[in-house]
Amino acid sequence: MEHLTALSLMLFGFLALCDGAPTTASTEDHQIAEAYLSQFYRDPNATTFLGRMMFLPDLENELKVMQEFFGLEVTGKLDSNTLETMKLPRCGVTDVAKYGHFQGSPRWKQSVVTYRITEYTSQLSKKEVDDTIAKAFQLYSDVIPLDFKQIYSGTADIMILFKAGYHGDFYPFDGPNGVLAHANSPGPEQGGDTHFDDDERWTLHSRDINLLLVAAHEFGHALGLDHSKDPSALMYPTYRYVNTNGYTLPRDDRLGVQALYGVRPSTNKPKPKPEPNPGPPPPERCKRDLVFDAATSIRGELFFFKNGYYWKKGYYSGLSMKEVKTTWPSIDSVDAAYEFSDRDISFLFKGQQYWAVKGTTTLPGYPKPISTFGIPTYVKKIDAAVYVKSTGRTLFFVGTKYWSFNERKAQMDSGFPKTIRHHFPGIGSRVDAAFENYGYLYFSEGSRQTEYDFTSKRVNRVLLNYGWLDCY
Repeated sequence: MEHLTALSLMLFGFLALCDGAPTTASTEDHQIAEAYLSQFYRDPNATTFLGRMMFLPDLENELKVMQEFFGLEVTGKLDSNTLETMKLPRCGVTDVAKYGHFQGSPRWKQSVVTYRITEYTSQLSKKEVDDTIAKAFQLYSDVIPLDFKQIYSGTADIMILFKAGYHGDFYPFDGPNGVLAHANSPGPEQGGDTHFDDDERWTLHSRDINLLLVAAHEFGHALGLDHSKDPSALMYPTYRYVNTNGYTLPRDDRLGVQALYGVRPSTNKPKPKPEPNPGPPPPERCKRDLVFDAATSIRGELFFFKNGYYWKKGYYSGLSMKEVKTTWPSIDSVDAAYEFSDRDISFLFKGQQYWAVKGTTTLPGYPKPISTFGIPTYVKKIDAAVYVKSTGRTLFFVGTKYWSFNERKAQMDSGFPKTIRHHFPGIGSRVDAAFENYGYLYFSEGSRQTEYDFTSKRVNRVLLNYGWLDCY
């Protein structure tokens, strides 16, 4: 009851401070403002407990600090301009330093800082993300004596991922057009780590959210820069698009980062262009914990996909390995695949798109969105797919559920999705890869694989993925 009373006092106090403000803000707007001030402008000691009494934060002062930061009229009232600014997409790093962030001017001490992208967005190709992240880091390496190197395994100085909602730290993302990303200041453990909200619509142009601009802003934090009050600065808290052709660090940001790291020595020779990104190294074949990204048969041969590569296994041709893009140039990696043998067509899925191929030929008119199968638009990627010839259905696996697609009618069966564990007992709760071979269905969850008799709905035996790759 005392907590409810305190909450009521807080809300009443906030409504009271807004009396007379030149806006007819709704209760929802007041809640937005309270949440915004709490996240970006509150001293962690502003709300404390003494015995069983709660001391409320000074909301009017927080509003004044926020208004002063953004160059608004400093009234301490929730006016329309202040509310409009609060609703702009922005960085998730606070505008009032707390938890010791940026105190003591933290910086990287080494001359080469490594970074690794552990989870990619499905909205851009892997190459587009790699190239854009490299360009964002180069904005800084052009002006300070610090170089950045991408690695593909192990722990890097700066770990990068794209993920929506809760993603392993204490700052879950809030959906589209809110907090776009956040980053830690330099330091050990999670220092410099950078997270992007995968609920945003990431692009490389002026529409939606430009990845280069947001990444460069967040890497400023990862290098030790705090937010700037200069609206023309890259480190200004709210997002706005500027032309990225020939983009260089604005003066405010350049002076800020050079104050931490110094100036890159000038030279009469032009700075060499970065070497082409070699891409991830080939995956190891004979690892007992090998996890397939996807698997399918194509014209009597089995294809197992992993990290932009595939192994092809044929009865007469043996085992070989290639990069996916050397066979299908428009595809750099595969999340799921299946063969519709009745039409000699195979389908390869990446993110929310798919391609139709005949052997090594990609058919015209692709890629297409996975929604053409009837897959809901909220599905970001297909985990696995397999065509069951005896039923004329293709099964699509996403998370812990699956859909059934009628290939003859070209429509999704009604009553789906259904739960994998309930309808395929014994194979596990998720499917990472699936394919058919000699009348059996093979379902992989992690490195474990089950050989499944679809007719009797029974597991025949349990295997490991790597066993298909001539490993003993």
